[in-house]
Amino acid sequence: MTGTVAERIGALLVANRGEIACRIIRSARSLGMRTIAVFSEVDRAAAHVRQADEAVLIGPARSYLDPEALLDAARRTGAQAVHPGYGFLSEDAAFAERVEAAGLIWVGPTPEQLRLLGAKHTARAAAVAAGVPVFPGTGLLASADEAVAAVAAVGYPVMLKATGGGGGIGMSVCRDEAELRAGYERVSGLAQRSFGDTGVFAERYVERARHVEVQVFGDGAGTVVSLGDRDCSLQRRHQKVVEEAPAPGLPDELRERLHSSARNLLASVGYRSAGTVEFVYDAQRGEASFLEVNARLQVEHPVTEAVTGVDLVAWMLRLASGEKDLLTAFPQGSVPVCGHAVEARIYAEDPAAGFRPNAGLLTRVEFPERPGVRVDGWVATGTRIPTDYDPLLAKVIVSGADRDTALRGLGEALRETRFDGVEVNLGLLRTVTSLPEFTGLEHHTGTLDDLGDPEPRVTVGRPGLMTTIQDADGRQGFWPVGVPPSGAMDDRSLRAGNRLLGNDDNAAGLECTANGPELTFTHAARICVTGAPAPVTVDGTPVGHWTVVDVAAGSVVSVGEASAGLRTYLTVAGGFDVPQYLGSTATFTLGGFGGHGGRALRPGDVLRLGRSTAPAQTPLRPGPFTSHWKLIVTVGPHGAPEFFTRDDMRQILSSRYEVHFNSARTGVRLIGPKPQWARRDGGEAGLHPSNIHDNAYSVGALDFTGDTPILLGPDGPSLGGFVCPVTVIRSERWKLGQLRPGDTVSFVTRTEVLPTAAGEDGVLQRLPPPGAPPPGT
Repeated sequence: MTGTVAERIGALLVANRGEIACRIIRSARSLGMRTIAVFSEVDRAAAHVRQADEAVLIGPARSYLDPEALLDAARRTGAQAVHPGYGFLSEDAAFAERVEAAGLIWVGPTPEQLRLLGAKHTARAAAVAAGVPVFPGTGLLASADEAVAAVAAVGYPVMLKATGGGGGIGMSVCRDEAELRAGYERVSGLAQRSFGDTGVFAERYVERARHVEVQVFGDGAGTVVSLGDRDCSLQRRHQKVVEEAPAPGLPDELRERLHSSARNLLASVGYRSAGTVEFVYDAQRGEASFLEVNARLQVEHPVTEAVTGVDLVAWMLRLASGEKDLLTAFPQGSVPVCGHAVEARIYAEDPAAGFRPNAGLLTRVEFPERPGVRVDGWVATGTRIPTDYDPLLAKVIVSGADRDTALRGLGEALRETRFDGVEVNLGLLRTVTSLPEFTGLEHHTGTLDDLGDPEPRVTVGRPGLMTTIQDADGRQGFWPVGVPPSGAMDDRSLRAGNRLLGNDDNAAGLECTANGPELTFTHAARICVTGAPAPVTVDGTPVGHWTVVDVAAGSVVSVGEASAGLRTYLTVAGGFDVPQYLGSTATFTLGGFGGHGGRALRPGDVLRLGRSTAPAQTPLRPGPFTSHWKLIVTVGPHGAPEFFTRDDMRQILSSRYEVHFNSARTGVRLIGPKPQWARRDGGEAGLHPSNIHDNAYSVGALDFTGDTPILLGPDGPSLGGFVCPVTVIRSERWKLGQLRPGDTVSFVTRTEVLPTAAGEDGVLQRLPPPGAPPPGT
């Protein structure tokens, strides 16, 4: 049988993207087919491109909607068939006709069936003719006046629908004449813009409706079987979020009627391939009504596969290859169902912000790997989510002997699932699995409307000029391969905040440059703000620096502009929960990795709290924060007389330098006197006397790039071709993070100072050398 499929469809073009493209490739491979992926410029690194045997670039982001680009890809690769998946052109009758006209096999319903069932009003008429239960409704409405007259016979409330709509687009609930008139103009206009069809009709609306559907499959010769049913009632914006099979709580008589009427409807048109007949179920009345036909594979098809053992994609391919006896094993018209399955869709969106879609870099993706759990997805750690497509990232499907077992298993699987860098709807999904309305079969299509994300979060309102996640230690051991340590520029202040809170010294905190963020805490937390002095308020009330502050649930914390120094640090009890990259949570923005999405915070970002713990301590507080900074240095590695004159060294160690405005974490640029230099040029290393062959740099090294001195920071280069006359000692590096434009800096050698009994963590006293020339000269 496998050979038969591969002989007829040796090469399959998958005219889609994302998780469904990966899913089709997997099933096609199991049948011995060669798979060909298409991809847009946005999807060059997408999973389906890597998984297919061959991949073809078809153009910009919208190219999945370009029939000519898809057909050209099929011609160039020698494909014999096209599988449309779902979305994009999967229900486009004109595209299906062009595929068949090109001599290719269309893996789906016929173009005539797509045309008949794709328009809601003609599908509704076919359903009525086939005896499918249908709530009262209207035909197509040519105007708002006609709508008002027709709905008078149906009664309010009604759902106004665009006949060409899909995925919840072009639908509006109308409870009176005013809403109907306004809704008509809105829906007809949206229908014209979205589908090129102004057709609108209305039908009775059920306030607490459940969404039930029957999976069917037809052989194109009049035989249609049903493969159980599904409940897809948990939705947001009329789009499904959680689905299960079989649909729970349906009366046996009604379940059988829905199955038989779905089979009759599709048998009446000689339906070919996979399809779904959807119903609105009024649990209060125990009645159901035809909603629409999806003449394609559904997103939620895995729950049906889980309870029937049928690979629906493989069935589609086998039928398309000419297999005739696919459905003869089910003479009763239905495929047996065993057990229960639940699916949760993971979207890149924020349920607490009106399900706003998100994009960016996924810095951690973890899925459970154990029996009874299936994951259909297209993302992994390092995937960049674009803004161009539907935000569906993955589906987690869990099977069990019964509904309770499946729901418990889904809850466990979702707790083991992790996404970082881009906000997803996992908090909502985890809550749903134990939501009383859902477990008690009281749910409906509006259950999720006000649920949001009940899990603890910190939401960024105002991000501040440059606020990043940093830890104290940074990345260790990677400079030989060019990866800088990053980490807090003022690591002492960050460590101090963590110690006051009882965190591990290296727990992740926020580094705020010049001014800080405004953060909303959904749950109670404890915070500590250290570093440069800046106004800090909780719900508008000032709170102290260098002290632990209790923040109540719902409170807003605001960190203002630093009055001295440059960087303020905000730590939270437990630290911020972000994944490690190369052993550190520190953000390296130039490399685009670490921290939250490898970047500075933006409005709307969501941070989660961790569980870092250590004994609370009273740390030594760095300071004072001033406008003139004395930095203790060691001389070298490049000094006099090889590179600088002795006068140059005296000048470096006796001058005051001003901090340039063009400074950053890579380096603090200084304004000061120009060296005379001990040589005319850099010889083989370059024309300027500052040039040398590449040598290893240190954080805190004073690098002369030409005549400009730069104090190298933790995001700076590990190698370079410029000389460094002095280097800031480790215990003084915290000051680099506090140098602000306009401050002044002078350098003091280690021989001029002596540690106190507190050691290098304490204050360093200068020992005056009266009458002595600057040391090191």
